Amino acid sequence: MTGEILQEIEDLHWNLGLLQNLEVGLVVVDRDSYICMWNGFMENHSGISASKAVNQNLFSLYPELPALWLKKKIEAVLLLNNTAYISWEQRPYLFPFKSNRPITGSAFYMYQNVTLLPLSSPSGQVDHIGILIYDVTDNAISQQKLEDANQQLQSLSRTDGLTGLYNRAYWQECLEKEFDRFARLQETSSVIMFDIDHFKKVNDTYGHQAGDLVIQTIAQTLQQYVRKTDITGRYGGEEYGAILVGTSGANALVFAERLRAAIEATVMPYGEHKLAVTISLGVSEISFAQASALEWLEQADQALYKSKQNGRNRVTLFDNEG
Repeated sequence: MTGEILQEIEDLHWNLGLLQNLEVGLVVVDRDSYICMWNGFMENHSGISASKAVNQNLFSLYPELPALWLKKKIEAVLLLNNTAYISWEQRPYLFPFKSNRPITGSAFYMYQNVTLLPLSSPSGQVDHIGILIYDVTDNAISQQKLEDANQQLQSLSRTDGLTGLYNRAYWQECLEKEFDRFARLQETSSVIMFDIDHFKKVNDTYGHQAGDLVIQTIAQTLQQYVRKTDITGRYGGEEYGAILVGTSGANALVFAERLRAAIEATVMPYGEHKLAVTISLGVSEISFAQASALEWLEQADQALYKSKQNGRNRVTLFDNEG
């Protein structure tokens, strides 16, 4: 045996050893999806030995695989002789391997990036596909945690800390968007502004903690009455706003009256005291006569002011006729 042949055998031995011990999964399949190689990573995570896997059909050996989807990917790689990449964001995993990473114990399955490689024979014909499986669980979990943290920060920047309603800045931004939507689609909506009657008296008599309880209870009651599509906010102090999407002024008036009655009937235990308050509300339906979202809001404020003037604990619908 010549030295050159011995060198080739030694190189092949080293290469096979390297492929077997990679911290990356490697599966080689032929055009009919029969397994030609199943490395150590695949053995360790699947529990299936290479001796059992080789010469088996991949989809028979692993029926959990998304067969139709993966076969199309493989066919495209064979046809075009191009590498294909699949990230965990497209599909969290290809092989349902359990995650055993100590840092990311919250993940049940191993997140995977996958590469499909066309493998050419010495003649140049592509007869095999290499499937590389990368464990990216730590990176995926870290990215998800970062995204969750960013969402929480965004939520905090939009939310009033005391009530959980949107804060004034974000609620007004929503009002602007709804006004612009009306200009495009001509779908009616109404805005309600309301505040707590004689709220200063609550603070002066029982203290600011009692005032906070009242503000929170009214916010909770408001949330119980609105739909998911409606947009509620704490406008400031004891004042609230609600955008009733797709609701006419007449229907918003009915809603506001129900809310008024519910709050009037609410008793809030506070120590040995029982607190009760009322609210005054103003309603404005969106219209082409309004030049801006600010004017729409001002009309609701004017209606609220009339409710105050006429004795409080009542609802007023804005009327252009005065």
